[in-house]
Amino acid sequence: MPRVKNTPVRIKRRKQVLKAAKGYFGARSKLWRPAKEAVERAWRYAYRDRKNKKREFRRLWIIRINAGAHLNGLNYSNFMSGLMKAGIEIDRKVLSDIAIQDPAAFTALADKARAALTA
Repeated sequence: MPRVKNTPVRIKRRKQVLKAAKGYFGARSKLWRPAKEAVERAWRYAYRDRKNKKREFRRLWIIRINAGAHLNGLNYSNFMSGLMKAGIEIDRKVLSDIAIQDPAAFTALADKARAALTA
């Protein structure tokens, strides 16, 4: 089988992969095939986990909002429904931050949500 020529594109790709493999243990940072396999696996995990990160943060925010709502006698579902009916549009990230940093403000929001539910 004839040897493959090193074209500028192949050399550039090789440098990119070996640079990304810096710090890997043993052959994974030095030799082409193990480095390529390790880097491609790392890139797959990085792609997947960029998506999972968004899910994990949303879960965390919902847990925090639910805890704050329970302290005010509501569950998460009723609290969010009441906020929507009251016309209060605050995203979950900000709501969870309010629940942690400013419980008094969160209580005020819970009271408005409860009032909108009963109306």
